[in-house]
Amino acid sequence: MSGLTHLDSEGRARMVDVSAKPATAREATAEGLVRMSAATRDLALSGGAKKGDVRAVAEVAGIMAAKRTSELIPLCHPLPLSRCQVRIEPSDEGLKVTATTSTTGPTGVEMEALTAVSVACLTLYDMLKAVERGMTIEGVRLTRKSGGASGDYVAP
Repeated sequence: MSGLTHLDSEGRARMVDVSAKPATAREATAEGLVRMSAATRDLALSGGAKKGDVRAVAEVAGIMAAKRTSELIPLCHPLPLSRCQVRIEPSDEGLKVTATTSTTGPTGVEMEALTAVSVACLTLYDMLKAVERGMTIEGVRLTRKSGGASGDYVAP
């Protein structure tokens, strides 16, 4: 099972041992889109939805989720985040969610950024589903990361 760091030589799941790795500054950014009608997007941005300020609640939900990533993804290390910023902005297709996470440690923060985006998108869906059940969550992906032995990454 070469190349898969979370599997041992027998194919069993394992948490990667990072104890010998140096602590370095690491940052990751992820994005996602909740596709919806313009009317639903405008309602979400107006703050007039029945459940309140949709954008603010979803941004906080994303931050809370990033801090609990290791409780949700079984083989992730618990990390002390030094930064988590979640932003929800309008786009022609709906609402774009972006999250940036940072830490100084022996392993990266990509999963924290991806978790933040995913939960923020789910929260948007939950808060707006009474208005539009046909919304879709799309394109959740890592857009960039820096730090660590594997170096920098920028999505094409």
